[in-house]
Amino acid sequence: MLTHIVMIHCADESGLIYKITSVLYKYKLNIISNSEFVERNYNQFFMRTEFSGEFDSENLLKELYAVLPVEVQIRLVENRKKDIVILATKEYHCLSDLLIRHKYNDLNANILAVISNYSNLQELTNKFEIPFYCVDHTNLSRENHEEAILQILRKYTPEFLVLAKYMRILTPKLIISYTNRIINIHHSFLPAFIGANPYLKAFERGVKIIGATAHFVNNSLDDGPIISQSVIPVDHTHNSKEMARAGRDVERIVLANSLRLVFDERIFVYNNKTIILG
Repeated sequence: MLTHIVMIHCADESGLIYKITSVLYKYKLNIISNSEFVERNYNQFFMRTEFSGEFDSENLLKELYAVLPVEVQIRLVENRKKDIVILATKEYHCLSDLLIRHKYNDLNANILAVISNYSNLQELTNKFEIPFYCVDHTNLSRENHEEAILQILRKYTPEFLVLAKYMRILTPKLIISYTNRIINIHHSFLPAFIGANPYLKAFERGVKIIGATAHFVNNSLDDGPIISQSVIPVDHTHNSKEMARAGRDVERIVLANSLRLVFDERIFVYNNKTIILG
């Protein structure tokens, strides 16, 4: 059964839930789930409603706009799989996890292609019969390398980009083309252990937890709205290789959980942070 989701964000005022659900009731639509949240510091209202039934989208939106505040954002979408392209470099753990989930219909997305600046993961990707593109960056400027990637993206027109341990900094040109539609995963040591070999640095400092953070990408490096995080405990018995292995496990789980939230249309971005509705 095809369902739809309406995402509404506006200034809070009394009666909003009644007004919204009354419009849906008028069209005899069946509400499957509903969740709302009020950000009291800024008096902002957020609501996600999944529903089923037949309706004219233009008329429905027109009536919703009529009963809601002037400064309102409404997003009406079909609850369907999203089209995505994955960018990767050499590390296999996040990409392989997503490929397996895709193979067994556990991702709520269609992986259209995988793009990498190395060929290391081509054999892995080919096993899942997904197009793989190696765009070597060696003799290209960052801008020219990214333009080559954009040419591939224009061919597939994905709704989201997933950085599965893609180790290149994106330029504003690409980011602005996919505002709040690029999801990245990295270890949670930032900013303490930046640069190369973060797990060796963490081992040398004797850290007691390691984790991962998934976030939307913006123009500030690793400073985009956070989607999901998780940590696991470690101690002095773990060497740097064991920490890295545990970190890879956390990264793939956090990335998969974050993508589920994104593809299920459960996230609002406001003031560089996320509002996630169940």
